[in-house]
This record gives sequence, structure tokens and C-alpha cells, in this order.
Amino acid sequence: MTSTHSHANEPDGSAHVPQVVFACRANGGRSVASRLLAEHYAGGRVLAISAGTEPGEHIHPEVARVLESLGLDTSRETPKLLTEETIAASDLAVTMGCGETCPYVPGVRYVDWPLADPKGQDDDTIRRIVADIDTRVRDLLVELVPDIELPPRLSDGERAG
Repeated sequence: MTSTHSHANEPDGSAHVPQVVFACRANGGRSVASRLLAEHYAGGRVLAISAGTEPGEHIHPEVARVLESLGLDTSRETPKLLTEETIAASDLAVTMGCGETCPYVPGVRYVDWPLADPKGQDDDTIRRIVADIDTRVRDLLVELVPDIELPPRLSDGERAG
């Protein structure tokens, strides 16, 4: 397997930009939070996509409320169907609760994040889930782009579970 990640520190834009797809069932909570956090922290150095195996009609309003309180804009978020093509175009697929319904594409690295579903939860529970996602996303970005300088955590001040 050939990797162009060794050129990830070139500021001229010619570097390989890793693509990550965050996948859950409805694409209304966990995967949306992951994508928005990754987009916020990566500063264009990683392309983040979210999708679901059974996408709903809209993102969960309780999740949107918590994400908005952190300064993340959820207004453009619409659940999308997870396809083999989306996964095949990605360097990494992060799954969160879609289990065996997530399409498998040989050659793509998969990581499973065992996260609680925030749908229908109270704000404190959602904040804890989002804080967990925040930590996982930051760790993932450092792994994908070792020289990245991450901005301060959005979820600072949140109580660790």
C-alpha cells in the first residue's frame, strides 16, 4: 500500500489530504458531531464526511442544540446514505453503532468507536458523549496528520464521565 502521508506537512496544498468517513445508523447524532468536530479542528488538513446506514430526515434536535452551544454550525447538516463509494474514496471509516450494516470495502481501514446513541438523551448526557467524541477526534487527527497544531478543545470545562 502506497502512502503519500509523508508529505502531509507541505503548506502549498499539494499534500495528500486524508478523507475520513464517520458512519452511524441515522447520521443524526454521533457521526454529525464527529464530522463537525473534525472539520473544526483539522483546519482543512483532513476531509471529514458523515453518513448513515439508515439516514433519518434531519439531525437530532437535542444533538444540534448541544453542538450549537459549542459554536458548531449544524444548519447545513442533512443525513446522508452511507455507500460503498463513499467508503472506498476514504482513507479511514470510523463506525459508531452501525455494526454489520456498514458496507465493507477492502483496503480501507476501519475503526469502531463504541459510543452511546445521543438521540433522545438529556443535554448533560449528550455533552458527555460529545466530549468523548471530541477526545477521539483530536486523537485521530494527530494520528492522521502528526504535525497538526490543534486549537483548544471546544468541550473544555465539561466534566469527564
